[in-house]
Amino acid sequence: MSADASEKLLLSRLAVNDRQATETIYKQNYNMVQSLVLNNNGTIDDARDVFQEAMVVLYEKARTGNFELNCLISTFLYSVARRLWLKRLQQLQRFSAEVDGAAETVPVEEDLDMHEQRNHEFQVMERAMMGLGEPCKSLLEAYYLQKKNMSEIATSFGYTSADNAKTQKYKCLMRLKKIFFAQYKNQV
Repeated sequence: MSADASEKLLLSRLAVNDRQATETIYKQNYNMVQSLVLNNNGTIDDARDVFQEAMVVLYEKARTGNFELNCLISTFLYSVARRLWLKRLQQLQRFSAEVDGAAETVPVEEDLDMHEQRNHEFQVMERAMMGLGEPCKSLLEAYYLQKKNMSEIATSFGYTSADNAKTQKYKCLMRLKKIFFAQYKNQV
């Protein structure tokens, strides 16, 4: 198997949450990112955070199904980690003119922008869920996160039927949507 084919296989396995693929990518690339961060005013905890975020970006790209990796996984991860670390240094006002690094980099700004936008939306959604109150918060979590069906939800929440639970879920969802977009609109 060529290096290119093995990289694509590793990426496709990452996309389906293959634990072994994830561990392989970690083992092959973490030390490179750790060196980057440690050699540029960071700590081991910083390196772990940056590497984890870079892995999330790679995972999200792999999950899209239309992502074509035009470089090695290590190059992609290094590029993402480098950009993330530069940004963090700027936020901490510890930015030096150039971050050291001998590895090749690829443009990842668009990927990072999408990742940051998604993170921002998740944060707004989390705040909206917190503002939703009970029992709506628990009801929506039961349906969307715990994947319970309407009959189970009706039983758990004391509704007389699955149809009543479904109506309540709809009302809660509309309320969440209103809170989410009000918060989202205020921050854009």
